[in-house]
Amino acid sequence: MKIFFFLLLGFVSVSGLQAFPPSYTHYMLVGTYTSGTSEGIYVYRLDEETGTIEYVSVAKAVNPSYLAVSTDERYVYSVGESGKEAVAYAFSFDKKTGKLNLLNVQPTNSPGPCYISTDRAGRFVVTANYSGGSVSVFPLAADGSLQSVAKVFEFEGSGPDANRQTKPYLHCAVFSPDRQYLFAPDLGSDQLHKFTTGNATPFLTKGNPEAYKVEPGSGPRHLTFHPNGQFAYLINELSGKVTVFRYTNSHLEPVQYIASDTSEGIGGKGSADIHVSPDGKFLYASNRANTNNIAIFSINDADGKLTLVGHQPTGQHPRNFIITPNGKYLIAAGMNSNLIQFFEIDKKTGLLKEDTSKQITINRPVCLKFVGIN
Repeated sequence: MKIFFFLLLGFVSVSGLQAFPPSYTHYMLVGTYTSGTSEGIYVYRLDEETGTIEYVSVAKAVNPSYLAVSTDERYVYSVGESGKEAVAYAFSFDKKTGKLNLLNVQPTNSPGPCYISTDRAGRFVVTANYSGGSVSVFPLAADGSLQSVAKVFEFEGSGPDANRQTKPYLHCAVFSPDRQYLFAPDLGSDQLHKFTTGNATPFLTKGNPEAYKVEPGSGPRHLTFHPNGQFAYLINELSGKVTVFRYTNSHLEPVQYIASDTSEGIGGKGSADIHVSPDGKFLYASNRANTNNIAIFSINDADGKLTLVGHQPTGQHPRNFIITPNGKYLIAAGMNSNLIQFFEIDKKTGLLKEDTSKQITINRPVCLKFVGIN
């Protein structure tokens, strides 16, 4: 009788564990291109410990290809990457229901917006406009909605690639860790434009220096900072290299160029996105074109320099990826595979292992962002 009791207790315990509901910690927002079956921005619930994911809602928008979340997580902003009507969207976000509510839409006054950022104080939003070769500045209203563009910063210049660098192509706009500066990579002229932030409209003024040059033909795309604020990392789309910067006294000093896309062959590399693990030990960079993988680097604590650890194959065209706040999963959006993939991170080596049981099939995903549930 005792044996039966313990067997029954064990069965109940195991069954209870299997039936234990997920503990959702974050919402994951997915920006998409809507030229196919996608309708806009999709919202999922995520348990970052188990990787359990659940669909919640969708907010309709045209080509919301890049997203930004306000510091207080009450608002979400998106570009509307359309050739005919280049716009920015403002949404309020209800954490109880996981639903986005459209507040308003404003034109960027420059074509091809592909990146959007918010300042920490919730006063301004900026877009990097790819085909416009510019940065647009939007003041924010008290309710989080976008006011009309206060300033469009336009640039001049070109690069050695006759096909891709005939003029400026702004691809990103990233605030420094102290939020006193904004850096905007220019794929067309191989520069990082620098701005100083302020409290008054138009919010940005040209920095000192106004720009930093990188290797000719690099094609700067996305920039990210190390959690310690001492280093910055730039992924270059055309050369397939990562530029490592030392960041001291508000200045960027290049200290290393290292290949992310190590494939051989003719043509541009197509490197895309770049992020540092939350513990600051590893850097990841995505490569598209003919490679379709994520490069994995270890980071030297002393000088921020990189050592290539390996590559993880992905679906086609990993335009964007994100790392869960606990550092357990890297989640990649394969735009041309219509697939969001989950990779578990080995915290000792930085290497990735795909978990095929955790996938989202969605048409043309291009941006992933987190919002805390609590």
